[in-house]
Amino acid sequence: MNSGISVMICDSTLRDGSHACGHQISGVQISRYADACEAAGVDYLEVGHGNGLGASSLQVGESLVPESQMLSLARERLRETKLSVHVIPGFATINREIVNAIQVGVDLFRIGCHCTEADTTQKHIGFVRGEGRSAWGVLMMSHMASGDVLLEESKKMQSYGAQGIVLMDSAGSYLTDDVRKKVGLLVSNLEVPVGFHAHNNLGLSVANSLAALEVGARILDGTSKGFGAGAGNAPLELLAAAMSKLNVNTRLKLYQVLDAAELASELFAGKLPHDDSVTIVSGLCGVFSGFAKPVKRIAEQYHLDPRDILAELGRRKAVGGQEDLILEVATVLRKS
Repeated sequence: MNSGISVMICDSTLRDGSHACGHQISGVQISRYADACEAAGVDYLEVGHGNGLGASSLQVGESLVPESQMLSLARERLRETKLSVHVIPGFATINREIVNAIQVGVDLFRIGCHCTEADTTQKHIGFVRGEGRSAWGVLMMSHMASGDVLLEESKKMQSYGAQGIVLMDSAGSYLTDDVRKKVGLLVSNLEVPVGFHAHNNLGLSVANSLAALEVGARILDGTSKGFGAGAGNAPLELLAAAMSKLNVNTRLKLYQVLDAAELASELFAGKLPHDDSVTIVSGLCGVFSGFAKPVKRIAEQYHLDPRDILAELGRRKAVGGQEDLILEVATVLRKS
């Protein structure tokens, strides 16, 4: 890796971490962590429900704090660090959630979709750009598509006005060679920066993030202590340390990043993710990391092995937002 490259860092602790605590992040936790994030020199802090704007519901989990309040609390603490949100068309509407987020002062809208459905993001990206805000395209569950398909979908997002493209390893299923091939292909063929969002189901989140840097990624996601869905995300404190050793240029201040991680240990004690047999099988089967907790709960109710449920969800190619499939699969497995 060439030293001296510059990388943008997006901290999704207060968004992806919402999965890890049943979407029960409090206002106090938001304010205190936002202060730490600002001090650490993070470029973007992503805030909200685990599935993004408008996703709070009985089906996928209700947020403890209303969306507008979450965003306002973070906005008033941030100065140099910009405020980011995750947007999935279908959960978030333009006229309600996006307009409200613009009014609150959100800087960056990361507009995501399943990795083969970029068409669904066109209106949302176009609207955000038309309002003078930044928009990135996010391809979720990207392990489920070939590099050529990901490139085609990325080019669509770029044509809609996306100013960056992020590949999400939503299931923590990538190996480092997968990262190099897919991220490298996008870097070589797109005009906008490419990023990578890692999950740690197979213990490769930091290695995969560094592999993305090697082939030209200039956006990396991470969370303090890996606070996120399933086995968690790439721990930001470890990424920061590795990038410091590699002389990668970021706005990060290493000691303050480490301080933010210690604060996360305090704020989210008992909720920080770890690997177990369920998260490992989830990664092997390519199942959305956010399914780990509901799969465990339903497996216990139905007296099933949660790994069997994950294997069937993998065969069905289940994706985020299809939480109802977990119960359906459990019912079928119990009958058989």
